[in-house]
Amino acid sequence: MDPIKNQIAAIDPFEPGTEPSGEEALHRMLSGSTVYSDTNPLRNVSSLEDKRRRKARIAGGLLLGAAAVTAGVLVASNFGTVSPAPAPAISSEAAAPTPSTSATPSPSATATPSATPTAVPTQSATPTAPAVATTAPVTPPVQAPTLKTFTFPDGHLSFEYPADWTIRTEQGPYAAPEDQANSVIARVSDGAGSEVARVFNGNYGDGTAGPVERTILDRAVVAGVRDNSGEKVEFGFSSTQSRYVPYDGPAYEGMPTAPTAPVNDPPVYIMDVRISSELQAGATTSGTNQVRVPNGIMSAYVVFDSTKQPTFATPAAAKAWIGTQQYARLKAMLLSLSYK
Repeated sequence: MDPIKNQIAAIDPFEPGTEPSGEEALHRMLSGSTVYSDTNPLRNVSSLEDKRRRKARIAGGLLLGAAAVTAGVLVASNFGTVSPAPAPAISSEAAAPTPSTSATPSPSATATPSATPTAVPTQSATPTAPAVATTAPVTPPVQAPTLKTFTFPDGHLSFEYPADWTIRTEQGPYAAPEDQANSVIARVSDGAGSEVARVFNGNYGDGTAGPVERTILDRAVVAGVRDNSGEKVEFGFSSTQSRYVPYDGPAYEGMPTAPTAPVNDPPVYIMDVRISSELQAGATTSGTNQVRVPNGIMSAYVVFDSTKQPTFATPAAAKAWIGTQQYARLKAMLLSLSYK
């Protein structure tokens, strides 16, 4: 009981100066509620305020410790070795960019931790490759064929033809002996040796005509030749179909066309040179390709395969032939006709 008594004796009761009986005080502690004063606290009992301060100091110490650990981690991460990202694969067509090497930073003597970590720049995973200039393939220009010039013996009529073609001349028709020397037919053959055209110049002409239906596929003016009448001369590619006209009909006598006459023949394809009035579309006459020039008659035309009737299976096939090289060469030859 002595220790308990001593503790009770250290407590200041409501009635100072009066030392209560120990047994009576113990009896009051155990049997009833007693109010104590903190004016004279025990030396070995910590007050509530001291406990709060102690907890605050402990919490502050823990926070400082955590901050120190965090700062150490940040400093260590900033001072660590920077590993460069692997260089991406670069196409052999583009020059590979030279990566810049970053030196490893040296830690300073006193590191100041930062609350916000500084982001370390990283190399882009896919760098933009430099643009490579591309050059479109150059298509060589189409070379025009090398040309030769053929001139008739009297020196007036001439034309140009491809150098790989050949020309063979022969005696042309004539009415009087004095016209014989200047009546010449020039037969033109292509590189394969096939006859493709004929050009005649001399003082002779004949022929017949009849009503036809003409379709013009292509035409152009021949600038180097004029008819004696002053009418223009034209190159033409056309097809004609003859019409049946009774011999005793009025249309046959006047030789205009008979609009009601039926077409009763397959198309005949013609590629030649004639005056403009002889190259009319629609219902007209077959006409003639004889052009009157100062020294007589000129006629020039393409020779089609006589075994093919018609020459082209369909009108579409005839139009398609216009886009061929053979057609272009024949047309250029007829357009080059020149009379001096």
